[in-house]
Amino acid sequence: MTLMDTTNPTTTADWTEHASSIGADLRAHAASYDAAGEISRPAFERLRAEGLTSALVPVEFGGGGASHSDMGAILRTLARFDPAVAVTLSMHSHLVAFQVWRHKHGQDASKIFGKVAEEGAILVSTGASDWVGSNGTVEKVEGGYRVNARKTPASGCEVGQIAITSFRWDTAPDGPSVIHCAVPFASDGVSIDQTWDTMGLRATGSHTIVFDNVFVPDAAVSLVRPADVWHPVWNIVINAAMPLISSAYVGIADAAVDEAMRLVGGRDDRHIVQLVGEMTNAHLTAQDVVAAMFVDSDNLQYPNTDDSISSRTLARKSVAADAVIDTVRLAIEATGGRGYSRSSDLERLYRDVHGVLFHPLPRAKQTTLSGRVALGLSPVG
Repeated sequence: MTLMDTTNPTTTADWTEHASSIGADLRAHAASYDAAGEISRPAFERLRAEGLTSALVPVEFGGGGASHSDMGAILRTLARFDPAVAVTLSMHSHLVAFQVWRHKHGQDASKIFGKVAEEGAILVSTGASDWVGSNGTVEKVEGGYRVNARKTPASGCEVGQIAITSFRWDTAPDGPSVIHCAVPFASDGVSIDQTWDTMGLRATGSHTIVFDNVFVPDAAVSLVRPADVWHPVWNIVINAAMPLISSAYVGIADAAVDEAMRLVGGRDDRHIVQLVGEMTNAHLTAQDVVAAMFVDSDNLQYPNTDDSISSRTLARKSVAADAVIDTVRLAIEATGGRGYSRSSDLERLYRDVHGVLFHPLPRAKQTTLSGRVALGLSPVG
């Protein structure tokens, strides 16, 4: 049974309007979930029921058929109302986007599409803690593997059904390796340690997933690769993920601009005029560099080649990160003490927008990677 909403959006404007109607309802509770540090389960039930968790899945597999940039517009729109929901949805959506890339390149992605579109599964990424080396331990056993690890942060793990993750296998026959796999949360030995207690994005439920002697069957393993060296899979992941994740943070900046203009609209004090001008510059920069990410992603049709596209995407993510943070900071500065007060949405937006710094890759790692690529070296070394 498909869970797609019968409104069936078909254009970016349709998807944006659909997301806006949902977001308007989410806004009323965003601050209370932030204060409690709890994820909004009702929000994700609604996103599932109204087709936003399956928006990227092709229509022929029961999804909404949204383009990559459509999904970015959805996330950006939701973030204007509830940043935590939007960022959490972006983590699920980039995993779906990875499967759409595979489908567009002749690979079978029907199993995951079915889980997301027909069964309503929410996918949970542990990529922020994995990267090239991954962590944990692996033991090869008959029919599969026994794995142990702690994976954090894992946004949305309390509302998710399947963890898309990896584990380090130091004793692999060909040397230290990493296995990539999908692990249902219902598996024996999987639990959640509620460790997420942060400055911002407190309602993303980004707790720690604990894998305690969990059995992973051979059929659930999608890739075994060497550890600590660059693998082409990252070209796919980066260019599927970063435009979507960054879009959510542009939405946070949008909300900050809206609130600042509501508070200072009509003022002509010289310092306010200047600060609003600086805010506008930063906001435009964020929008433009994220738009450029989507141009390079070519609606998930980009080739998997070791060229500079991943480096450009990661560099743009760093530029976008600075720009969205500057946008919200300048919004607070322009509004004065009102923006600094916890009674203002700007205070929460400022805390939330700083989450952008911690998505792969943090600036120092990104500039090192981009420098290596520019010098003709392997992206990691």
